[in-house]
Amino acid sequence: MSTLPRFDDKAPRPVPALGAQDGKTLERLVGVMRRLLDPDGCPWDREQTYDSLKRYVLEEACEVIDAIEGGDKAALREELGDLLLQVVFQAELARREGAFAIDDVVSGIVDKLVTRHPHVFGDLSAKDADEVLRNWEKIKAKEKGERGVLAGVPRSLPALTRAQRIGEKVSRVGFDWADAKGSMAKVNEEVGELERAIAGGDMSHVEEEMGDALFALVNLSRHLDVDAEGALRRTIDKFSRRFGHVERRVREEHGGWGEPSAPPLPLEVLDRYWEEAKAEERKSPR
Repeated sequence: MSTLPRFDDKAPRPVPALGAQDGKTLERLVGVMRRLLDPDGCPWDREQTYDSLKRYVLEEACEVIDAIEGGDKAALREELGDLLLQVVFQAELARREGAFAIDDVVSGIVDKLVTRHPHVFGDLSAKDADEVLRNWEKIKAKEKGERGVLAGVPRSLPALTRAQRIGEKVSRVGFDWADAKGSMAKVNEEVGELERAIAGGDMSHVEEEMGDALFALVNLSRHLDVDAEGALRRTIDKFSRRFGHVERRVREEHGGWGEPSAPPLPLEVLDRYWEEAKAEERKSPR
């Protein structure tokens, strides 16, 4: 167990001015986490495991993304703190079982950054960001030995993000179309195969070809420098806004959706409300 003094400093401390901040406050967060996990600490925190914390890591990372996309710096500061807590929490669990601790985590990423930026900390030169990424992959491959180019892409990533990261990885070793034209042609080819699969009626084949078409679209997104995951999220948000207008109009004109057993409203009616929503957005673009 730790030989550090027990954390009893509950009083808020003034935060240094931006120019003077250097990360020393991390020590206080580590102290708070250790106190929470003490035998007389928080019962909920003491019950947590790596496995139980997985969902919180994902949720906090997603909330960071939401704050970035919302442009709210105060929210971003808060959500980055929540995400940092997950790092400190798991590092403290690891310390208590004798595996590693927070300084090992920080030291490891510092060493990695220095090693993989020889154009900054060494003698190698890099003329642009693309060359930096190629060098990064070469150094990483050397470090990881026979792990393979795709070994570092987590399977738990959202599917669109994982597909785009895989495309980026293989592109850096030359396995890629020369430009977006080749990628667009692949999209058309895969859509044609999907149409034939649908016509054939074999749902297993349809699913396979649907996946191929989606993967090809993600690759096209990458060639066009579009974040496929972000693009789909924005479309989902847009659809949700417009459907919210449809729901309001259904309540106003029809008193709601009606009973589950009632016949649905005609699509022509719902589509008219949808077009109203689009017209309103054109007047007040978001």
